[in-house]
Amino acid sequence: MKFAEFHAGQVLEAGPYHLSEAELLQFAQQWDPQWFHTDPEAAAQGPFHGLIASGWHTCGIAMRLVADAFLKDSESFASPGLAYVKWPNPVRPLDALRVRVTVLETRTSQRKSGLGILRWRWQLYNQAGTEVLDLEATSLFKLQAAG
Repeated sequence: MKFAEFHAGQVLEAGPYHLSEAELLQFAQQWDPQWFHTDPEAAAQGPFHGLIASGWHTCGIAMRLVADAFLKDSESFASPGLAYVKWPNPVRPLDALRVRVTVLETRTSQRKSGLGILRWRWQLYNQAGTEVLDLEATSLFKLQAAG
């Protein structure tokens, strides 16, 4: 989508993304090798009663869904960061994840000509409709000069 297509109050959805146990384990072993992400037997006895995905993997899945559905072929070029990130519930192997994004604000920069600023909330849900990720991101867009 182009920057001009976003507007405050807009709600967009994408997915599902199907998470396999093999992918969950591979990510965790490389990037977040804590036992509740990498050891099925120990995780079964742990507080979550089974393997759970790394929160950072969950963020990556949301990013993939957003990039494919909304940022592909856009003028997006960077993000200065997140206002917050929360993982209210765990992601598990075989979950089917969907993202819902709510546009909070669109504006052009007063200081930098040709810069569009999009502030939006991303919420990721599993197949049962349980929220597993909540974050607020800011994305920057390089806008074409008029005329």
